[in-house]
Amino acid sequence: MTNKVNITTDGGADVARVSNALSLTIKSWRKSKKLSLDELSRRAGISKGMLVEVEKGTANPSIAILCKLAAALGLSVAELVNVTRAPAAFLIDSDDMPVLWRGEQGGSAQLLAGTRGPDMIELWRWTMFPGEIFTSAGHPEGTAELLHVEQGELTLKVADTELCVVQGASAVARTDAAHQYANDGNHMLIFTMCVAERHG
Repeated sequence: MTNKVNITTDGGADVARVSNALSLTIKSWRKSKKLSLDELSRRAGISKGMLVEVEKGTANPSIAILCKLAAALGLSVAELVNVTRAPAAFLIDSDDMPVLWRGEQGGSAQLLAGTRGPDMIELWRWTMFPGEIFTSAGHPEGTAELLHVEQGELTLKVADTELCVVQGASAVARTDAAHQYANDGNHMLIFTMCVAERHG
């Protein structure tokens, strides 16, 4: 099993595209808010060295780090990786949906769409092969996730609660606590997830 959470997509071009989007967006928003590297790293709870690498476009940050940076800047993860636009309605091409996690067996977490701002909603599609696991320390207070299993069986742990979400079933979870998703079964797991996060 793996708890690897770095962005490790198959194609180098895909990684470079996400890294470049992060670099430009974070640097631009940090300067617009008149935040030093030290101050943003303090607010986000990440090292200054990691922030410097992200702004240079050479880092491979985890989903957890992206969430911390987004919260510190008052943005959504979708805005950080440019999966959101200003119009009232818009399309997102499949090529513009970044994979932000890869499991050791080839599983993935793809950000399909997301709204703007700190009070955000995101739509994800996860695939996990048997034995793969994703662990998170928790999101900002009040964050909720809606999960629906399309195929396989999801083992969902949130704080001291463990649920087995079978094919066709759904779950609701407060994920401001430590949580994890795992495929403890023998078949591929596919689930969709909606994340709602409110600030202030």
